[in-house]
Amino acid sequence: MNEFHKIKRLPPYVFEEVNRLKAAARAEGADIIDLGMGNPELPTPDFIIDKLIETVKKPRTNRYSASKGIAGLRRAQAAYYGRRFGVKLDPDRHVVATLGSKEGFANMAQAITAPGDVVLVPNPSYPIHAFGFLMAGGAIRHVPVEPDEAFFHALERAVHHSIPKPIAVILCYPSNPTAHVADLEFYRDVVAFARRNDIFVLSDLAYSELYFDDPPPPSVLQVPGAMDVTVEFTSLSKTFSMPGWRMGFAVGNERLIAALTRVKSYLDYGAFTPIQVAAAAALNGPEEPIEQMRQIYRSRRDCLVESFARAGWDVPPPQASMFAWAPVPEPFRDVGSLAFSKLLIEKADIAVSPGIGFGEHGEGHVRIALVENEQRIRQAARNLRRFLASAEETLHNVVPLKAKA
Repeated sequence: MNEFHKIKRLPPYVFEEVNRLKAAARAEGADIIDLGMGNPELPTPDFIIDKLIETVKKPRTNRYSASKGIAGLRRAQAAYYGRRFGVKLDPDRHVVATLGSKEGFANMAQAITAPGDVVLVPNPSYPIHAFGFLMAGGAIRHVPVEPDEAFFHALERAVHHSIPKPIAVILCYPSNPTAHVADLEFYRDVVAFARRNDIFVLSDLAYSELYFDDPPPPSVLQVPGAMDVTVEFTSLSKTFSMPGWRMGFAVGNERLIAALTRVKSYLDYGAFTPIQVAAAAALNGPEEPIEQMRQIYRSRRDCLVESFARAGWDVPPPQASMFAWAPVPEPFRDVGSLAFSKLLIEKADIAVSPGIGFGEHGEGHVRIALVENEQRIRQAARNLRRFLASAEETLHNVVPLKAKA
């Protein structure tokens, strides 16, 4: 039986192979330390849950909500941008609530993409950045993920050599998966390039509050003139440990926001109203829970880097995000990131995400999520040490001997 057209455009989902292996190991009783999916396990702050419960008990809050987000929620997001970035947003024209930033990206792709339109996407990158546009009928041209001169050289080549000319460039800083951070000077150059070439900027800022060094990550909307070409996507998933609540935002250019709002109006009635009210409380609430979250992830990062180094695997410390982007250890470079990730599950009871799942230029790396406590991270390091120490002897049919020379 032939596959449906849009399904054929999607490659096999690499992470499913790891997930199947992980589930099989658990079914056999293995204690898998899961550092794969970026799924925060910290509790949602009590004041947010209390607001949800309070609102759920009120009459009529069980009815259909507003697709673009209730007014109080959009005002709260606009106020957050004002406090955090000094960016003035009109809640009615510049803000739409989304069912997480992933849904926002996918529906923005549906709103603006004509068949064959070219979109510039970093490689490696979070999968929805590319596949949202592929599913909408677009074509992808890759650019480097590092915010440096090579990025702009790739943009220039893409504009000069792509037919048709690209309609948009995707940004994601702090980056998922690589944890690269961009500064305001980089954003100024991107905005100038986009305005000069009449293309849109779609910025994923899901990790804006998860940083470990000053200054905090900026918003591209801080750049004068960015509102003319830019929409930025944010999420409460990481900032307030609310991943399953599915609450995010798109903010920025009025034309793009109107297009996204119209598409969404045909597809959903918005998140459950009590969730939106609780999300507004989160955005209007105290800063202390955010700082506590930041400290926890910083401690986990330091624990991971230190304990894995002692186990024999040097992991570069990320400046931001909830991920470390780690080169596959030298003895395993030739087997690739997917095979190495499978070996970690089978031989060390550790799950990570293979870099190849984020694009061809992710090969040679794995993404490690800081979603286990420090005790579990140290246990992972002990498992890793045993695995690495025995790998040459027990995996001689898998790991090329020349890599150990």
